[in-house]
Amino acid sequence: MKMNVVLLLGLVITSLASTASAIAGTATYYTVYVPSACYGNSQQGTLIAAANPSLYNNGAACGRMYRVTCTGGTNNIPTPCRGGSVTVKIVDLCLGCLANRLYLSQEAFSQIANPDAGRVKIDFTPYDPIYT
Repeated sequence: MKMNVVLLLGLVITSLASTASAIAGTATYYTVYVPSACYGNSQQGTLIAAANPSLYNNGAACGRMYRVTCTGGTNNIPTPCRGGSVTVKIVDLCLGCLANRLYLSQEAFSQIANPDAGRVKIDFTPYDPIYT
């Protein structure tokens, strides 16, 4: 019984910590994935993203994973979000992106939002598969 309470408390704390670290921003998508600033001409799959300059941090973000969730639209597209989230790997720099904007691959964007929306509001959090 005591072990179950401790386990449950740990799960609640982990959940609160991950919610607290969510970054609100926006996302759009792109379709040409190589070359990339992080990996040159090496393919990195299709669930990838380009980071804004501050998140990219001179390449420090290369390879980092983020869980991205659509939270709403930025224009008049009805029901832009599809629900759920997608995990992406940072592989590139988006020089023209503003702070807190991610440039998702079309495949990643399509998992969380209607591509016709073009740009959506998101929450994104660092993702470490070891601890999930």
